[in-house]
Amino acid sequence: MLANGKVGFAIIGCGIIANIHAKGIQETEEAELMAVYDVKKDVAVDFAIKYGAKVYESIEEMLEVDEIDVICICTPSGIHAEETIQAAKAKKHILVEKPMAIKLEDVDRMIQTCQENEVKLGTIFPRRMSPQAKYAKQLIQEGKLGKLSLCSAYVKLYRNQEYYDSAGWRGTWEMDGGGAMMNQGIHTVDMLQWLVGPVSSIFGKAKAILRDIEVEDTVVSTLEFKSGALGILEITTTAVEGKGQRFEIHGEKGTLEIEEDTITRLVIEGEKIELPSFEPFKVIPDGHRIQIRDMALAIIKNREPIVTGVDGKHSLQMILGTYESSRSQKEIFL
Repeated sequence: MLANGKVGFAIIGCGIIANIHAKGIQETEEAELMAVYDVKKDVAVDFAIKYGAKVYESIEEMLEVDEIDVICICTPSGIHAEETIQAAKAKKHILVEKPMAIKLEDVDRMIQTCQENEVKLGTIFPRRMSPQAKYAKQLIQEGKLGKLSLCSAYVKLYRNQEYYDSAGWRGTWEMDGGGAMMNQGIHTVDMLQWLVGPVSSIFGKAKAILRDIEVEDTVVSTLEFKSGALGILEITTTAVEGKGQRFEIHGEKGTLEIEEDTITRLVIEGEKIELPSFEPFKVIPDGHRIQIRDMALAIIKNREPIVTGVDGKHSLQMILGTYESSRSQKEIFL
């Protein structure tokens, strides 16, 4: 930690999402942005000037700085694992963007290396930070909807071919790890299992229908939850004027519907429901800022971050299970 008592942060990868991390660090009283690194030095220099940080020539050099406590990893998904392991071995705590990695064995290596080196591993799932999402989770945990029967989620977004052509790693198995489900849909996949519980089996179909990419632009999965409930995941990046994220959760006592981060319908049998007044929330940047401050406090108070590496694994199991099911045309048991 720094002499002023703040937690020192550094960022690896100075692309678009790194700006959200940098602003979140600047807005966190307990944190200070110390350093940045990017393979493109000119990009790193511009970023460092913008946010008042020091540029390092290599990750290795940056990791030698004692005052740096946390590494935010904002690079393409395919290299998250190796960078996390490298930082953990240097005794740095890690806050890694979604997805944590693109292979389950890499996630396990990340978790194990962080445990062995006694450092904290957090992963970014900012939609969990929404006050309305937290309210919905508590409602379900308290059994207000009763035994759940049908729990589904939908992601209808639009990404044109130019989006995928704008960077060589987009839409590739090697660096993106998947398409609509892995990149855009992972937040919704995570939210669904976080709200209603773990999934026991998946039967899915994933295809590139309209985009010239290696990975999928459209996917459908049928789910069976460990609770016995069933569900559907529909995710696409081909929806012109798509409406984003939506959840429909039905149980024996009621129905809950969420669009983006807003509860749009809540019906509980025999009860008159009046939703509380929620604090304003925008998933970007508010979710990142909350998780960044939480990581700083986790270090100061020596506790686990709000979304751990183990938490980050669950959604990846569902996504990779869907891909495996699509390839094998078989139901996959998680």
